[in-house]
Amino acid sequence: MALAFDEYGRPFIILREQESKSRLRGIDAQKANISAGVAVSRILRTSLGPKGMDKMLQSPDGDITITNDGATILEQMDVDNQIGKLMVELSRSQDYEIGDGTTGVVVLAGALLEQAEKLLERGIHPIRVAEGFEISSKMAVDHLEKISHKFDFSATNIEPLVQTCMTTLSSKIVNRCKRSLAEIAVKGVMAVADLERKDVNLDLIKVEGKVGGKLEDTELVYGIIVDKDMSHPQMPKQIEDAKIAILTCPFEPPKPKTKHKVDIDTVEKFQTLRKQEQQYFDDMVQQCKDVGATLVICQWGFDDEANHLLMHRNLPAVRWVGGVELELIAIATGGRIVPRFQELTTEKLGKAGLVREKAFGTTKDRMLYIEHCANSKAVTVFIRGGNKMMIEETKRSIHDALCVARNLIRNNSIVYGGGAAEISCSIAVEAAADKYPGVEQYAIRAFADALDSVPMALAENSGLQPIETVSAVKAQQIKENNHCCGIDCNDTGTNDMREQNVFETLIGKQQQILLATQVVKMILKIDDVISPTEY
Repeated sequence: MALAFDEYGRPFIILREQESKSRLRGIDAQKANISAGVAVSRILRTSLGPKGMDKMLQSPDGDITITNDGATILEQMDVDNQIGKLMVELSRSQDYEIGDGTTGVVVLAGALLEQAEKLLERGIHPIRVAEGFEISSKMAVDHLEKISHKFDFSATNIEPLVQTCMTTLSSKIVNRCKRSLAEIAVKGVMAVADLERKDVNLDLIKVEGKVGGKLEDTELVYGIIVDKDMSHPQMPKQIEDAKIAILTCPFEPPKPKTKHKVDIDTVEKFQTLRKQEQQYFDDMVQQCKDVGATLVICQWGFDDEANHLLMHRNLPAVRWVGGVELELIAIATGGRIVPRFQELTTEKLGKAGLVREKAFGTTKDRMLYIEHCANSKAVTVFIRGGNKMMIEETKRSIHDALCVARNLIRNNSIVYGGGAAEISCSIAVEAAADKYPGVEQYAIRAFADALDSVPMALAENSGLQPIETVSAVKAQQIKENNHCCGIDCNDTGTNDMREQNVFETLIGKQQQILLATQVVKMILKIDDVISPTEY
């Protein structure tokens, strides 16, 4: 307790609560950490699978987000607990590396923590539990490699890729249009993919959205869409065989860098100044015309006089185009970004078969389409939807589908979804537990039980009896030696995920198991929680 004074000299007492707080150590610290991680995991558990529920998140300034994307939910949740923050990081790392499976990785980590708590209560040392989990994760990853299938596809046969992207989209809000959106995602990835190097640069795929229209109006544009319009309403709205000057220099007279003062005390002086400015504009416009440009795209703005002159000289222009968009336009049209008018040459112009301005609905919304580009290594997915939340969720869903297609191009191995891969790994890990004579075998069996939590959550979210359903599928896998049997979430009448066309990428599933195990090991090894004010 201490005495202090406010700004008016009035005394008040400070009670130091820290002294009455006890520090968490040993098994208490581990249990507290586990319960924090499990609490975060349980929030996401109901969002797993095609019948998973969505979460509505409200930001401090009142913005609403509706999503069932694990990374987005955790990103926007206000998590104070340090272990909770580890789970957020876990989801984020899965999103950065793979792009899909962000909910599954947190659900698996939560299940491992639940199993670990039971083992700790039985007196098994956390290090032995962590070692058992590490052994199990290696077994599960190796088993996934054995049960995986190579997926054959080519530039002409993209159906396998579409089927895998449909699996990803089936758990999203946009699942009623999953076929068309999966095709858009795959065609977009194939347009920018380097199949020889097995590499995809997702930065070349721009995802734009505009409120209005319906989800079915979403389209793939082989070119760039810019959320701008022509700078003057009387400029042409459509230009064929456009030669585009891409400028990062403004259409205006140069401003002296030092402080300057101009005294204009006669009409003649003002006329001279005005003529000089006009001459400057004329020279700029003429330089663009001389090199053969039929459209100018400028990063900066230009004033009304410059705009008027451009219109009179029949040189359409677009102003205030962002730097990222300029780069994509340059890549797509094969042009060069020009920082000074003096450097503008014919070779630096970009070429596009068609540049058109498109208006939407009854509003004044207009966008510029740059299509049939000389180098179509940049594409745009243009999303329409009834409201902003729908468009944002569709963008997140498309991002997941793009990542899945990219992962398949990098490594075309797949495993079957619907919990089939987890059940198969669980059976393999359980069978291998007997070979370990030490205490680790308890942890290995616990790991096998934790793997069952993913199909359990899928069954629960689909309105099925979880324990009954999972045990029936497990028995079927063992009896038929068929690792394609999973949870029939969509009630199609078959458990065979091959027939349902439910696939997941091998690298995505392996990454889930490895990341979840790493984080759980880290949490188990924390036995002392020290606050910053203690020392």
